[in-house]
Amino acid sequence: MSLTDHLAELLDVPVRAITDLGSSHAWTLHRATLTDGTDVFVKASAEPTTVFAAEAAGLRWLAAGTVPGAPGERRGMRAGQADHNHRAPRTSQAGHDRPGKADHGRRSDPESVGRLPADGALSIQRGRADEQQQVAEDRPVRASKLLAEVLAADDRMIVLPWLNDVGATPATAEQFGRELAALHANSAEMFGAPWQGWIAELPLDNTPSAGPWGQWYAERRLAPYLPRAAPHLGDDGIHLLEQVIDRIDTLAGPPEPPTPIHGDLWSGNILWTPDRATLIDPAAHAGYRETDLAMLTLFGAPHLDRIRASYNETHPLAEGWRTRIPLHQLHHLLVHVVLFGPSYRSQTLTAASAALAS
Repeated sequence: MSLTDHLAELLDVPVRAITDLGSSHAWTLHRATLTDGTDVFVKASAEPTTVFAAEAAGLRWLAAGTVPGAPGERRGMRAGQADHNHRAPRTSQAGHDRPGKADHGRRSDPESVGRLPADGALSIQRGRADEQQQVAEDRPVRASKLLAEVLAADDRMIVLPWLNDVGATPATAEQFGRELAALHANSAEMFGAPWQGWIAELPLDNTPSAGPWGQWYAERRLAPYLPRAAPHLGDDGIHLLEQVIDRIDTLAGPPEPPTPIHGDLWSGNILWTPDRATLIDPAAHAGYRETDLAMLTLFGAPHLDRIRASYNETHPLAEGWRTRIPLHQLHHLLVHVVLFGPSYRSQTLTAASAALAS
C-alpha cells in the first residue's frame, strides 16, 4: 500500500497532496494536505515498528493525565486541544525528529545498548507489544493544550497536526512554565511506563518500579548505555560514571512522588505557536520533574529564566534543584555519546563531575 493510501485509510479522509521532508533514522517525514484543506505531519516507516506506538502513547498520556490500564492517581489538568499547523523542517544534531523539522541525524547501529537486546525491543514478548499498541490506540479525552494531538498512529506511521513555529515570546514562555508545572502536578504510583520506550532509535527500558527514583534512573537510564559509550569515554570516563551510579542515592535529592514527564524536553521538541508552546516527540514516563527542567537547560531554551520563574511560582522545585541539573542531564548526554561519538565526551564527563560535586 502506498504512503498516500495508507494515510487516507488511517485518517478516513482522502489525501490531496504529500510533500516529502526528508528522512530521520529509519523513517521518513512528510507534510500532507487532506481534501478538506487540513495539513498534517506524517512520520512513516517502511517496516513495522513500535516507535510510533510509544510516541502516541506518551503524547496521549501526558495530555490526558492517565495511562489506560496503569495504576495511579492523576490530578486533573487544564482543558483544551492542540493547534493545527506544523513548521517546515530544520536539521540540528542535538535533538530528535519533530513536526516541522527534519531529524538532526541520530542513527543507531544494530548493536544493543548495554544489556538491551540487539533488536531494540528489550525482552518484549508479542503480547506486550500488542498491549503497547492498544495503549497507543486508546484515545482518552485530551486535558492539556501543552501536548500535540495525535490524529492517528499504527505500526507504520504517526500523524500529528501541522504546527507553524513562530518563536517564543516572553508571554508564551511564562505560560509554558505554568503549564509545564501543571503537567507535573499529576502523579503516578510507579516510575517508568507500561510501554516500551525509545529515544531516537535507541530503546528505553521503561519497566515500572516503585523506586526509589535514584536506583531506577541509574539502572534504566545510565547503566544500560555505558558499554556502548565506553569506547568514547575511556576507562577514566567510565569510572567517573560508575561513581555517579554508586552514589546515586545521595545525589538524587529529596524524594518526590513519580510524576509524568516529557522525558526529552530539549528546546527542539517545543513548537511555539502565536498562542502557546506545544510539546512533541516525548520519551514520556513517570520520573522526577527536575529531569524536564534540566533538559531545557542542556541545549538552551528561549526565555529560560521566565520559564523557570513561572514554573517555580506554580509548583516550586525542591531545594538544591540547580545543583542536580547535571545529574538529570547525564542520561541524554550518554545517549549523544552513543549516537554521535567522542564529540560529547567532554560535556558528559563535566556533567558527571558536577553531579558528584553537588
